[in-house]
Amino acid sequence: MEKPEIIFLVGPTAIGKTETAIYLSRMINAEIISCDSMQIYKKMDIISSKPPLSLRVKIPHHLIDIISPAKEYNVSRFFKEASLKVKDILKRGKIPLLVGGSGLYMSILIDGIFQQKAADKNIRLRLFHQARRLGNSYLHDRLEKIDPESAARIHLHDTRRIIRALEVFEVTGKPISLLKQQRSGLTDKYQIKIFALQLNRNKLYEKINQRVEGMFENGLINEVKGLFKSKLSKTASYAIGLRELKGFFEGLCDLEEAKEQIKHNTRLYAKRQLTWFKKDKRIVWIKVGSREKPQEMAKKIWKRLY
Repeated sequence: MEKPEIIFLVGPTAIGKTETAIYLSRMINAEIISCDSMQIYKKMDIISSKPPLSLRVKIPHHLIDIISPAKEYNVSRFFKEASLKVKDILKRGKIPLLVGGSGLYMSILIDGIFQQKAADKNIRLRLFHQARRLGNSYLHDRLEKIDPESAARIHLHDTRRIIRALEVFEVTGKPISLLKQQRSGLTDKYQIKIFALQLNRNKLYEKINQRVEGMFENGLINEVKGLFKSKLSKTASYAIGLRELKGFFEGLCDLEEAKEQIKHNTRLYAKRQLTWFKKDKRIVWIKVGSREKPQEMAKKIWKRLY
């Protein structure tokens, strides 16, 4: 039998995924699952550019507002919860449409996550000390001997990933590349189609700047003040805007400087997103015009689907 179909709509921040997803959902009878690492948190509406309630009441959205920002969230939990949502949506005769900018969440869900308890803080700390004392080349050479496939994929300057690969080998006795081959993700059970929106880089940066301005107009400062009243989890504290506005609250910069820092860091984030997605050859890129409306973008995707 033909595998059930699952659709991903990804791309850099501020490009228009949210609105496009609404129109596409109507065209294909879908429900939306958020594939975003920050929209899962309550009370982080503006800072995470969460779809407004006015849109969420039109099309069911899942994995939004599910956890307090005081609590940690990780890819393993996302994998489990998103997988269950996919099954539930398919049971009701609808198509799961996963929408977001987290390349890691997308990859983990599609390709799976290996479940071995492959973590040891003491080993990791020792490897970090070796990297500082002997250099990345020393560790990368070690990795090349035990796991040439990972060594070819991991850049010499990517200290964190080199150390992670060596740590996994020391804990499990198996190369991380082999363990990743043993993963089981949605691609084993479903027909996966991935679409990414693509816009001229300068136009995208303009949209990012406009979005940040809109966030301030909609009350970002008050939202962040409220978040700082209680302890934030490590994962929630990664949200762009928190560190920058903390500097403003502490008098280390003025409001305009904080705003420009948020714009700058968001543009850097968009660049990282594009780098991640462009490595995935399964993605079908949909070119977006600077004045193109969301319904027009949705129609382009629909034409590629049917």
